[in-house]
Amino acid sequence: MTAYLNLRKKFARIATLNEAASVVNWDASTMMPEGGAEARGEQMAVLAGLAHEMLTHPGLAEDLAAAERPNDEWDSVNLDLMKVAHQRASALPGDLVEAVTRASSVCETIWRAARPASDFGMVRDSLAEVVKLTREAAQILGQALGLPAYDALLTGYQRGITAAEVTTIFAGYEAFLRDALPRAEALQAARPAEPLPPGPYPEDVQEKICRQLSEAAGLDFKHARLDRSAHPFCGGTPSDIRITNRYDEADFCAALMGVLHETGHAMYEQNLPKDWRRQLVGEAAGMAAHESQSLIIEMQTVRSDAYLGYLAPVLSEAFGKAISVGALKSRLRHVERSFIRVEADEMTYPAHVILRFRLEQAMIAGDLAVADLPGAWNDGFAALLGITPPDDRRGCLQDIHWHCGLLGYFPTYSLGAMAAAQLMAAARAAVPGLDAGFSRGDLSALLAWLRENVHAHGSRLGFNELLRRATGEALNPKAFEAHLTKRYLS
Repeated sequence: MTAYLNLRKKFARIATLNEAASVVNWDASTMMPEGGAEARGEQMAVLAGLAHEMLTHPGLAEDLAAAERPNDEWDSVNLDLMKVAHQRASALPGDLVEAVTRASSVCETIWRAARPASDFGMVRDSLAEVVKLTREAAQILGQALGLPAYDALLTGYQRGITAAEVTTIFAGYEAFLRDALPRAEALQAARPAEPLPPGPYPEDVQEKICRQLSEAAGLDFKHARLDRSAHPFCGGTPSDIRITNRYDEADFCAALMGVLHETGHAMYEQNLPKDWRRQLVGEAAGMAAHESQSLIIEMQTVRSDAYLGYLAPVLSEAFGKAISVGALKSRLRHVERSFIRVEADEMTYPAHVILRFRLEQAMIAGDLAVADLPGAWNDGFAALLGITPPDDRRGCLQDIHWHCGLLGYFPTYSLGAMAAAQLMAAARAAVPGLDAGFSRGDLSALLAWLRENVHAHGSRLGFNELLRRATGEALNPKAFEAHLTKRYLS
């Protein structure tokens, strides 16, 4: 077992280095002065390069070759994951890893100015460089892994899922949406909407409520922070969670849903198996699994009738305005063909993801030039939802992902939404009285079920096997469609 124990020590050091990179990245998004961007890009590139050097060191390869198969299931899976991580890293030249990280850091910084200016031209060339380098990496990885280039990226975010499978799932959902969306719109139009009281809703009050609700949901703030950034995210480490959010004094709902979404991510991280921390088997089961945990909180729980009954008086007291359950339903369960993904309702949201999935596949294949992205975005959006973004800010500039090198990530959002519906259906069947708890703002029964059936497994199980053990079957999009039908079409 000496070789395997050496590997555990080496991978723990790599994980610690990646933890440092995560906190440095959080600082770049929240605290770093604008003038620090160039140096920060170099810091991130060096950290990525060091982690890559450690993963590809000849001594690590020797330990992998010498390691005997452990008898313990967790250790055995951990060894398999180590081999895959080494294979992926060894396929990529170190200078390419650093180049991708450096280019992404530069591009992300430019995007932060280009987005509010609604000027794709500002970031076009730097994004083209990120895509070029990512395509090069994807091609190299694909050859090494025996996968198409795009699949090589996708499996880095969610192992065991292919673009062909996603294409089939998304085609089925697109067919569902063509029928369901106009029906939901017609039903909605027949029911008068109840408006929320007009703002302003002070940012400091919003932030206080966000922290209050996040803590009530189960997040341990002894090991977490809530800060502000241009794009909400959850980062840091399981014992040092960093959530960020943004606020709009005219609309508190976006911040509220944003922080509860990120709280779902954070609680998954905090409840991963502590005995396997800093080992690959102790990490989350992938980004689709991660999205299922954020969306089971934000969409399945927080937007339920029971939870909104709890939320309305909390908000009324905090803002000093009469906020009714009906008004919250009208706002948070309003179906609309809109432009911004992070503000989209749960029925149209997958259309936003389908568009990005198709566009990033085309860019990685070399079939779509970055310079042509705005037009392709607008045409694809019109085909899916029948509306055309009026500017770049509400079109191809709205997301940070491609600008910081995350191509292949987007499908995990909707795969996660589908898994969240499947998990909630199983939780309701297994745990009586969930809604009674939600009506008091108490998510503890749901969280206990998730800890046992999702969090505690780390990445010991693949995505579909995790779902199979928790729900009785692999990913089944019909559970998501049934949820939408019940909420919006009845």
